[in-house]
Amino acid sequence: MSDGGVAARRCSSGNNSNDRRSSYRLLRQQRFSTPPLPKKRKTMNASYTIFLFFLFSISSSFTISSSLSIQITPNTLTKSGDSVQIQWSGLDSPSHLDWLGIYAPPNSSDSDFIGYIFLSASPTWRTGSGSLTLPLVDLRSNYAFRIFRWTDNDVDWSRLDEDHNPLPGTERRLALSEVLRFGAMGPQQIHLSFTSEEDEMRVLFVTADGAERFVNYGLEAGRLEETARAEVKRYERRDMCDAPANESLGWRDPGFIHDGVMRNLKKGRRYFYRVGSDASGWSAIHSFMSRDGSSDETIAFLFGDMGTSVPYSTYLRTQEESISTVKWILRDIEALGDKPAFVSHIGDISYARGYAWLWDSFFTQIEPIASKVPYHVCIGNHEYDWPLQPWKPDWASHVYGTDGGGECGVPYSLRFNMPGNSSFSTGTSSPATRNLYYSFDAGVVHFVYISTETDFLPGSDQYNFIQHDLENVDRAKTPFVIVQGHRPMYTTSNEPRDAPLRDKMLEHLEPLLVTNKVNLVLWGHVHRYERFCPLRNYTCGNLNETSAGLPVHVVIGMAGQDWQPIWEPRPDHPKDPIYPQPDRSMYRGGEFGYTRLVATRAKLTLSYVGNHDGKTHDVLEIPATLVHDLRSDSNAESAFAWYVKVGSVLVLGAFVGYVLGFISHSRRAAASRRSWAPVKTEEV
Repeated sequence: MSDGGVAARRCSSGNNSNDRRSSYRLLRQQRFSTPPLPKKRKTMNASYTIFLFFLFSISSSFTISSSLSIQITPNTLTKSGDSVQIQWSGLDSPSHLDWLGIYAPPNSSDSDFIGYIFLSASPTWRTGSGSLTLPLVDLRSNYAFRIFRWTDNDVDWSRLDEDHNPLPGTERRLALSEVLRFGAMGPQQIHLSFTSEEDEMRVLFVTADGAERFVNYGLEAGRLEETARAEVKRYERRDMCDAPANESLGWRDPGFIHDGVMRNLKKGRRYFYRVGSDASGWSAIHSFMSRDGSSDETIAFLFGDMGTSVPYSTYLRTQEESISTVKWILRDIEALGDKPAFVSHIGDISYARGYAWLWDSFFTQIEPIASKVPYHVCIGNHEYDWPLQPWKPDWASHVYGTDGGGECGVPYSLRFNMPGNSSFSTGTSSPATRNLYYSFDAGVVHFVYISTETDFLPGSDQYNFIQHDLENVDRAKTPFVIVQGHRPMYTTSNEPRDAPLRDKMLEHLEPLLVTNKVNLVLWGHVHRYERFCPLRNYTCGNLNETSAGLPVHVVIGMAGQDWQPIWEPRPDHPKDPIYPQPDRSMYRGGEFGYTRLVATRAKLTLSYVGNHDGKTHDVLEIPATLVHDLRSDSNAESAFAWYVKVGSVLVLGAFVGYVLGFISHSRRAAASRRSWAPVKTEEV
């Protein structure tokens, strides 16, 4: 979702973020309470100016404080996510804005740091000595740390980060550390996904080189007798479409992406696997549950807009709450035992937006989940949008902007590999955008993923796919159908920028959803949870009309990103803080969290779990009455055909009359037993 416009930020606790806010709060107070210093007249001659410039150049390149020292412990980290302690001493006249820069690789220019922390985050900073401890992700390069002097008078209010705080200045470097290394690292960022075949499982991982790697797998951890060779791919800086992704500031080497497929898996069994090679090292042994196409139960964890969290400040806001989302989902997965499940993350994946190391942080953060269950995605604006994207109709000129940070979908397309073969040309030499639209069956549910960032209008490849896919669902096998995309068709959030897109979706996509009796439609982009009544053209259907094919729309973009436009205000009082909840909005909440789906042949249950307590705060139940109606109609047609064949017209008439009467009675009875609870609730 775009972060522009009127927004409210939900803040999470954390020592580094709190100390950063304290430093900036003091800085802002001083900015607006202290009059500017009078400008001094220029009295320096040219030779003196050159001499000062020479001294400045030296101070920018070398340590200028002979008494200041930095030490790091340890000098080598053994695995990604391990912590290093940075200690310093001998800092003269410390400023509350002095800061520690984090650099990878170590030879980066002073201005190309990946992050920073104010030294005031250490309780002893006023003494000129202190220490900070940081967990760091392996970026397939070494790290180094530099201390800079920055005072109130040095602040440049024209260089701001995403929160409109000034970025720290690099003019006065005081000290630099020795190099921090990572030990021999095996494959990392392991994540699973389904393929188009039910007896397969895909695994992707990252290494520092393109040497051959494999997947060993089997039904016992001690007997990984099957082997699959992994294909390898990567992308380059020249593949990025715009800044900052294609600049030295944002670009970091992404490593090599390996993609292996485990085949001929037995249904519903626990498999063990490892990735790597004898020559370059192996990962730890992980496990997953294989798919079972005949299962009568489906379990999934679904959300959008999660992002990642880093232990330092950087050019963009990162998503501290994503840590809690991962924690609670991991709890739920471990409680499942040997029941298969998967994760669905519907757009705005890492929020890297052109700063490459945030992709590494994201995949490291989700590996405890994604190495256990398939992790499925669809594309969002923050993976894709850039000024020259090839599909931007006139009506969408203000919908699609620069939210992708110049990545133009390339990291998203290569770091994931979803089922199907959807692709869309970037119109440049960059690789085509992939993982746009696809579908698969999981237990009793047919899942469809769509792209709201590329052409979905009638006549497009995507529209044809959606239409054909929905028209050919086997409702006897998968009685429930769920469609997922990023930007919502319905929301009561104040999102005028996306209004033209919603109009086109309502005009062209909603008829496909209604005609094909889609049960549930999930969206992200808006960073809140909101559940609607069964809808068609902004109008709620009554309870009986659920069986007529009206889908329930739910917005689930509350997994981590914390900027959120206000709810839509009263039209006659747009500036008053009263935001009525329309009748179509049954529940809306402002708490971070995710949804948990459990579906059987009897009903589908979607639960909204809050991150603040790990408990359920809203429940949607969709009974399987629709499925029974569809199958009854199908049985009636089959019976009719059989009786025509034997030529018993009279018996046929009696039979059809009986069946139709039975169906009508069943529908009335089912309607009276329907478990919908039309309760309107709002949590803020």
